Amino acid sequence: MTSTFTPPGLARFNDLEERAAFAALHEACASTTWVRRLIAARPYATAEELYDASDAALAELTAADLAEAMAGHPPIGRPRPGDPASAREQRGMAGASDELRAEMLELNLAYQERFGHVFLICATGLTGERMRDAVKERIGNAPEREREIVRTELGKINRIRLARLVEEDARPMSTSTTASVSTHILDTSAGRPAEGVAVRLSARPGRDADWRALGGSATDADGRCKDLPALPVGTTQVRLDFAVESYFREQSANRQADVQQDAPANRDGGPAVFFPEVAVTFAVVPGEHYHVPLLLNPFGYSVYRGS
Repeated sequence: MTSTFTPPGLARFNDLEERAAFAALHEACASTTWVRRLIAARPYATAEELYDASDAALAELTAADLAEAMAGHPPIGRPRPGDPASAREQRGMAGASDELRAEMLELNLAYQERFGHVFLICATGLTGERMRDAVKERIGNAPEREREIVRTELGKINRIRLARLVEEDARPMSTSTTASVSTHILDTSAGRPAEGVAVRLSARPGRDADWRALGGSATDADGRCKDLPALPVGTTQVRLDFAVESYFREQSANRQADVQQDAPANRDGGPAVFFPEVAVTFAVVPGEHYHVPLLLNPFGYSVYRGS
C-alpha cells in the first residue's frame, strides 16, 4: 500500500486560515481569481496536486484576470523595493552592464506600448542577455499569440513560487511579515453605522513606488468591512478609498432626516456632498493591525487609528 506524503510546508498551508492563505498565494500571483480557486481546492495531499490546481486555474483566467496577474510583476531589470521574489528571479540582471540595462528599458517600453502590459518571462536562471533576446523575439508576435505565451510563462513562475511555499522548512509560517487593515464607518449625520459604502484598498512598498490595487468590499449593517484583501509582504503604505457620494444619494432616497431635508440638492435631486470621495493614506509596519474608522457626514469627515 502506497502512502502519500504531504510536505510540512504544504500541510501548514492547508491549515492556514483563509486570510493568511490568501496573503501567501497573492505573493505568488496577483490574480484574485487564481488565488480564490486554489484556496477553494484545499486541502492538497501532494505538491503536484497544488501545481496541477494552479495550472488548471491559470488556463481558465480571462484576459482581465491575466492583466491583474501581470500588474503584480515589475519590468525586467527593475524589481520593486520590498519584493524579494522578483529580485531573486531577476538575478540575471544584477550584473548587467549599463548598456544592457538601457537596452532593456527601451525594449520594455516598446513592448508595453505594443501590448499594453509588462514583458513577462520566467526569469529564473536566465542571463540578462537571454532576457533581452527573448523580448526582441516576442515583440513581433500577434497579441493573441503573445497572450498565450504570457500565460505559459506565468504558469512557470507560479510553480516556482508555490514550490518555495511547499518546501518551507519546519519553522511555522508567520503572518507577522505583513500588516493588516480593517475599517468601519459611522454616519454622524444620522447617528448610525453607514451600510453599503464601497471601500477600495491599495498598497505600495514605499512612497516612490506605484500603488497596487488589491480589491475592495462594502460596509455591512454595522458599518464594517470584514473581508478587505490581505496586504502583500513589504507593504509600508496603505490607501483606503471610500465612495461616499453614492452612499449619501441612496440615503436621501430612503430617509427623511432633518439634516438632509435642509441640505441643498444637486441638479439630479441628490444631496449636496462636499467630499464625493474620501481617500485615507497611512503608513504601516509588519505584524501590526490597523483599524481606521471613518466618521462621516455630507460636508466633512474625520479619521483616526482605532483599536
